[in-house]
Amino acid sequence: MSDATAAPAPAARRPLMPLDDALARLMAQAQPLAGIEDCNTFDADGRVLARDLVAALTVPPADNSAMDGYAVRTADCAAPGTVLRVAQRIPAGSTGEPLAAGTAARIFTGAPIPPGADAVVMQEDTEALPEEGSLGRVRVTNLPQAGQWIRRAGEDVERGSVVLAAGQRLTPQALGLAASIGFASLPVRRRPRVAMLSTGDELVMPGTIAPEAMPPGAIYNSNRFFLRALLLRMGCEVQDLGLVPDRLEATIDGLRAAASQNDLIITTGGVSVGEEDHVKAAVQSLGTLEHWALAIKPGKPFAYGTIARPALEEGGRELCHVCGLPGNPVSSFMTFLLLVRPFLMGLLGTTQAVPDAVQMTAGFDWPRPDRRREFLRARIGADGRLALFSNQSSGVLTSTVWGDGVIDNPGGQAIAVGDTVRFIPFSAWLA
Repeated sequence: MSDATAAPAPAARRPLMPLDDALARLMAQAQPLAGIEDCNTFDADGRVLARDLVAALTVPPADNSAMDGYAVRTADCAAPGTVLRVAQRIPAGSTGEPLAAGTAARIFTGAPIPPGADAVVMQEDTEALPEEGSLGRVRVTNLPQAGQWIRRAGEDVERGSVVLAAGQRLTPQALGLAASIGFASLPVRRRPRVAMLSTGDELVMPGTIAPEAMPPGAIYNSNRFFLRALLLRMGCEVQDLGLVPDRLEATIDGLRAAASQNDLIITTGGVSVGEEDHVKAAVQSLGTLEHWALAIKPGKPFAYGTIARPALEEGGRELCHVCGLPGNPVSSFMTFLLLVRPFLMGLLGTTQAVPDAVQMTAGFDWPRPDRRREFLRARIGADGRLALFSNQSSGVLTSTVWGDGVIDNPGGQAIAVGDTVRFIPFSAWLA
């Protein structure tokens, strides 16, 4: 065959983007949102702290008893069976007198240690000896050690210390700690405003058509339900724009409306290269969009872009971010967890963006790995080893319900029974 009639060379395949590179590029755009709110401490669970909390007092404010029992001087308890006169009674909320030699003070959990006492004997290690007209005496059955059952002043919080740092996502225990140093309200980042829209004429909302009446090729829109739940768990304000028809003009109109009121738009479907996938062209007509082919499975197609809009807060114009997720449900679920969730954390200014993997033992064989980095749905068996869901297809949402999490498996890495693998539990993402 001559050069003139030779077949054209095939187009070079675009290299796949490693997940870590995609995440780094995405996080570089995740500038913390403007706007700080005062939130009642009762209602601040899950919010992100906007400023450091500095303690204005010491906790506990004084040495206090960790047990119900008796405050004593260890020098008075030279041998088991020592009997001491009970000279005073100190409930929590009151202050005792200096402890005289040869005496004990009946004391209760949280009560301040009287001057002179250097240990607390819990009541299980004593025998009360009542005497009419007095507080009685007490027999110490076990010898105390200096400092036992005493909580020292400031061992929890020191005055002037940063108790909770800006960027921390508040947990129930953090709220308790904030309350313990007197904070009735907390400065938090405002909630991200996120719009969701789906594309695809094949999608049907549950409840609109009965299963037996579904037309050929139609599927129920499951992505909308788990994405909304994930966003709400993160504390986002969610606007659901519903299903946008697979037409360019309709997609542009939907995106323009969403960008005017939100910080982020999440689309599902329409980010691959099919002729009916209009999200890329629609976003590019309003701003910018990059289509990324990720080296992960599931979840190869992903898009990121921006749409300029009037600022939601005072001052100037700003950008509405756009994240385009693939349409297959497991791919959509995983790309949200791997990319969109940390991006939202970045908008909130939090340092808790990506959960850590734990080392676990495989209880299965995976002899034919994909060349891409895989996130295999698995769960912990009764023997403590990981079991693998039988069907790892990106369309099998059952795998995410059956599994406890995913195995983060490097591209091309085979797995054999007994191998150590990296496991990320869903609980770490869904908290």
